[in-house]
Amino acid sequence: MQGLKFEIYNQSGEARRGKLTTAHGTIETPCFMPVGTAATVKAMTVTDLNETNSQIILGNTYHLMLRPTAERIADLGGLHKFMNWHKPILTDSGGFQVMSLANLRKITEDGVKFKSHIDGSTHHLTPERSMQIQHMLDSNITMCFDECIKYPATWNEVKKSMELSLRWAERSKNAYVERSGYGLFGIIQGGAYEDLRAFSIEGMSQLDFDGYAVGGLAVGEGQEVMFEVLNYTAPALPKNKPRYLMGVGKPSDILGAVMRGIDMFDCVLPTRSGRNGQAFIRGQAINIRNAKYSNDVTPLDSECECYTCKNHTKAYLHHLVRSNEILGAMLMTKHNIHYYNDLMKAIRDDIETGNLDDSGSGHKMVFGDGK
Repeated sequence: MQGLKFEIYNQSGEARRGKLTTAHGTIETPCFMPVGTAATVKAMTVTDLNETNSQIILGNTYHLMLRPTAERIADLGGLHKFMNWHKPILTDSGGFQVMSLANLRKITEDGVKFKSHIDGSTHHLTPERSMQIQHMLDSNITMCFDECIKYPATWNEVKKSMELSLRWAERSKNAYVERSGYGLFGIIQGGAYEDLRAFSIEGMSQLDFDGYAVGGLAVGEGQEVMFEVLNYTAPALPKNKPRYLMGVGKPSDILGAVMRGIDMFDCVLPTRSGRNGQAFIRGQAINIRNAKYSNDVTPLDSECECYTCKNHTKAYLHHLVRSNEILGAMLMTKHNIHYYNDLMKAIRDDIETGNLDDSGSGHKMVFGDGK
């Protein structure tokens, strides 16, 4: 039985151009995954997601297990049917959200006991329970249960956490139900310590996951440290499996990570920024709330083919956002997701043509040099 099929058919330096085939469709990589925390990408309809060329979205184990519950979603036909999204879905394991509940949770070898941020009810999340929940959600890519430690942390703290994540990864693998077109990703931990990353890679590789995520980054360490970690982490990962950098990021983060061998990304930045009036356009980010846009009759980005840019002016968007109209958040978010997918396509094209350098289209879309 083949879980996921991953093919690399072009390379430019460390950057890889490939395809990841799942039971719900094929993903062209490198790719960006909009974050759909609670079975919805905020301010986006499924039609919007399709129109912005989104290939795969991310769902959230922690939030969905609490509301409406994984059992209810399973009874209603799974997450694809529940939200009417019939392309691939990746679900995180719940580990990152548990990290943010420092005052509401207790970590043991068995798993994590925590109190719901919604109603204070007590829950117990283990590697086995995380696999069960993600199976009920019917996600194409399941993430193994891990502990994501905050940055900065001492070597001893990171080592202890990384070793716990390795033990949880083995339990996740044992509990995961294999089926065709579905896969399980392991998560590499180790903070900013090269020896710990190497130990994590060795242990995770022996478990032979369908793909590998680099976790524990985008937690406050800064781009320079993140790129340094990727410089020694990405090349050590299995060559024939997809590589996913969790929670990243800014356009220059994405471009730099692709150049270091990463294939998949997710981040709340384009949706959160859209709701807050920030638009990503070729070469810069702008705040549409600024008064200088109140009479501007040009689109956000003259080269963008999204619905927002083809139908509305900066002046109108300025008015909507300043008036706190829901449509403002929707139009800005739709543009930002389209921009991110345009960026990924430009990067994919640059890898194919060998132009993933300062002359490439991907470089021209980011802020700064993105190296």
